[in-house]
Amino acid sequence: MFSYLLKRFGLVILIVAIFSITAIGGVTKNDLVIPKSGKIQIITLDDGSSLVGRITDIGDDEIKFQSDLGEITIAISKIVQIKEVDDTSFREGKYWFPNPNRTRLYIAPTGRMLNKGEGYFYDTWIFFPGAAYAITDNVTIGAGITIFPGVDFNKQLLILTPKVGLNSDGPVDLAISGMFIKIPVDDPVTVGLINVVGTVGSDDNSLTVGLGYGYAEGKLGDKPAVILGGELRFARRMSFVSENWIIPGVNDALISYGIRFLGEKVSADFAFFNILDEDAVFPGTPYLGLVWNF
Repeated sequence: MFSYLLKRFGLVILIVAIFSITAIGGVTKNDLVIPKSGKIQIITLDDGSSLVGRITDIGDDEIKFQSDLGEITIAISKIVQIKEVDDTSFREGKYWFPNPNRTRLYIAPTGRMLNKGEGYFYDTWIFFPGAAYAITDNVTIGAGITIFPGVDFNKQLLILTPKVGLNSDGPVDLAISGMFIKIPVDDPVTVGLINVVGTVGSDDNSLTVGLGYGYAEGKLGDKPAVILGGELRFARRMSFVSENWIIPGVNDALISYGIRFLGEKVSADFAFFNILDEDAVFPGTPYLGLVWNF
């Protein structure tokens, strides 16, 4: 059953990704509006260039667009995409695009959810690729498979990562998530984690706290691990991210720290994991992660 769900999910993700890539087209007059106060528009032209400003007039075949360069006339046929954002997204004249990886720390999730129809591909330590897709605003399903060299496909680890958001009118975003790993030994077993996490703050600067229960063959651990992490966006294209675990029965905490490099659709993590004890070797075990949104 686990393998069946993973294969079906992989097919759905492939179809969605192909559609999202090929469905990019131009805009029409009906897509254009004069923005309200407090809004800024970003126009992408067919030559790949972008303009930041506001539409001031819409004609049948062209628009007038006010930018730092003054008011210019643009043919509608040359506009590939137009995006409207809050003027607070600009700092010192530069557009700070939304955080492309707000639903994850490194391994643990945050309490934030993808919006319906959003998804991403990810790869961790090269050998752990996978994908996630939001079926609704409150339900995301993810899956992955290891690609260890020299290991047959049917001997690779299979990973399923569902996540459910809990509606909250308050300042805390809550979610329940799982990470279930099928280990293909002679008598296959499934192990993993079930996490309950809450996140406060903005998408750029947030704190995540949660509990993680170990899982093995249908049974939960007696005591949960404590998850404590956060993200601090200190530059347009960089954030500091930390994820830390206090594991029951283990005297020393598992800590991590590193930099997340940000693009509008992509983020890349370079971090270190370490055990917080007197024998710890600085800076720790390297962690590499990549996320591409579609």
